[in-house]
Amino acid sequence: MPISTSAVTLDRITFTWPDGTPALTDVTGAFGAGRTGLIGRNGSGKSTLLALIAGTQTPASGTLVRTGTVDLLRQRLDATERVADVLGVSGALDAVRAIAAGDVDQRHFDAVGDDWDVEARATAALAEAGLPHDALDRHVGDLSGGEAMLAAIVGVRLRAHPIALLDEPTNNLDRDARARVYDLVRTWRGTLIVVSHDTQLLELMDETAELYANTLATFGGPYSAWREALDVEQAAARQAESAARQLVRREKRDRIHQEQVLATRAAMGRKAAIEKREPKIIMGGKKRAAQVSAGRLRIEAAGKEATARAALDIAERRVRDDESVHIELPDPGVAAGRRIATIGDDERSWVIQGPERVALIGPNGAGKTTLLERLVAGAAGAAAAGAESPASGVPKAGRIDSSGPDDTPTGRFSLLSARAEAHTDRIGYLSQRVDGLDDGASPLENLRRAAPGIGDVELRNRLARFLLRGDTVLRPVRALSGGERFRLALACLVMADPPPQLLVLDEPTNNLDLDTVDQVVEALAAYRGAVLVVSHDDGFLRRIVPDLVLELREGTLTEVG
Repeated sequence: MPISTSAVTLDRITFTWPDGTPALTDVTGAFGAGRTGLIGRNGSGKSTLLALIAGTQTPASGTLVRTGTVDLLRQRLDATERVADVLGVSGALDAVRAIAAGDVDQRHFDAVGDDWDVEARATAALAEAGLPHDALDRHVGDLSGGEAMLAAIVGVRLRAHPIALLDEPTNNLDRDARARVYDLVRTWRGTLIVVSHDTQLLELMDETAELYANTLATFGGPYSAWREALDVEQAAARQAESAARQLVRREKRDRIHQEQVLATRAAMGRKAAIEKREPKIIMGGKKRAAQVSAGRLRIEAAGKEATARAALDIAERRVRDDESVHIELPDPGVAAGRRIATIGDDERSWVIQGPERVALIGPNGAGKTTLLERLVAGAAGAAAAGAESPASGVPKAGRIDSSGPDDTPTGRFSLLSARAEAHTDRIGYLSQRVDGLDDGASPLENLRRAAPGIGDVELRNRLARFLLRGDTVLRPVRALSGGERFRLALACLVMADPPPQLLVLDEPTNNLDLDTVDQVVEALAAYRGAVLVVSHDDGFLRRIVPDLVLELREGTLTEVG
C-alpha cells in the first residue's frame, strides 16, 4: 500500500558533473517512510540521486529535505579494515575490552557510553546474516566478496540511521548470500531506499519509484505490480495515440475535401460572372458572402485539424519510445551436436555442443570464474600455437586450486578436480569485470580490433545499436560510465569476425538495467551457437531455459535438476 509519510522530499533538484554534463535536471518527488525500490535505466541518475540524498554530492540547485540522518551502503571496503570498523562499532568494542582487561582510563568509558553490550549485538547481527561467529575481529581481506558485502549491509542495519540507502546490494552475491540479504530487508526498520535490478529484491518493497527522463514517479506496490500497471498504462497510451492519429488523418481529409468544394464553388461563381447570369450588384454580393463563408469554413477546418494534432502530440508524449540496445548475434555456423567444449571433474564430464545453453552455478569462492578463464585461456593458447584442429589441439585446462576472481580472496579451499576443455578457438568471453577492453583506446578503436574487416561508418552504426554515439565513440574507454563500458564489451563480443561459436558469460546481468536484460535474453534465444553462463540471477537463468545446469561446489561438479 502507498506510504503517506515522506522521509525524503526533492524539489527541482539539478546536478551537473564538473565537465558540464547534466546528470539530473529539475527532479521533483518524494520517498516514503518504508521500503522503496528505486529503478530506472542505466545512466538515468539513480546512484547520483542516492549520493545527493546521502549528502556526498551537493545539488547545483533545488531543495532536498530529509526527516533524519542518512546512511549509504559502502561499495568499496579496505581489505585492511576490521569487520568491527565496517560495522562502525570498533571504538566502543575496543573500549569495552580495554575496561574488561583492567584499563579504567576515562576515555574508554566515554567511548562506550551506554553501549556495553556492543559485542553481543554486533555478533548477533553478523550471525543473523550467516557470517562466522568470529567475523567481528577478522579483516575484510579475510572474507569472501559476498561476506564482505553482507558485513557492509549489516553495518548499515546495525547503525540504525532513520534513512538507509542501498545501491545494488546483491550484485556478485551467490544464492545463499542473496537469500540472507532478502531476510534482512524483510525485517528492516526505518526508511530504506534500494537501487537494484534484482527483481526478487524489488518484490520485497512497499513502493516502487522510477527515475525516468528526470521525472521521479512513485507507485504503491512492488516491482511486479508497477510493471503490470505500466504495461496497462502504455497499452492505453498506444491505443489513444492510434485513435488520435486516425482523427488527425480524418480531419486532414475533411479539410482537403472542404478546400476542393470551395474551389469548385469559386470556379462556378467565376463562370457565372463571366456569363453575366445576374445583375452585377447581386453577383458581387454573392461573391462577398461566398468569400466570408469560405473563410469561416477554412478556419473551422484548420482549427479542427490543429486540435487533433495537439491531441496527438499529447498522446505521443504518453507513449514511451525509449532507445534500447539492439543485440543481433551472428550465426556462427555451428552444426547441431558439434562438440564445443567439455566441462567436468574426476568423477564425470559433460559435453557442451551446439546450440546448447549451459548454466554454471555455485557459491561465491567456488572457482566458477577461474574455470571459465582456464577454458578461454586454453582455447587461446591452442589458437596461438597454430593448432590445425581445435578439437584435438586444445590442451586441457589445468586443475583449479584457488577460487579466482569471482570471489576474493582465493584459497579458502582447494578445488582439486574441476576442469574444462575447449574444442574450438572461437570463444567469446565476457568477464564480470569487463576487463577485456583497451582503456586507452576509444570504443571505435576497440570495436575495430574485434572486427578488423569492417569500415568505420559501419562500425559507428553498430556502436549506435548499443547506444554509443557521437563523441562518445572517440573518447578513451577509461572515461566511459560502467554501463557504457559493458555495452561496448558486449558489442565487441557479439560483432567479432569471425563470430564466436561459444559464448562464455560471467554474471552478464550485474550491470544491466531490466530492459537490456530483456534484449540479452531475446538475443540468446535466437543465437545458434553454444552458451556457457555463470549467474546467481535465477530469474535470468529461468528465462534463457538452460539445457543443463551444473553446480560447482568445493571442486566437485554436480548436475542440478
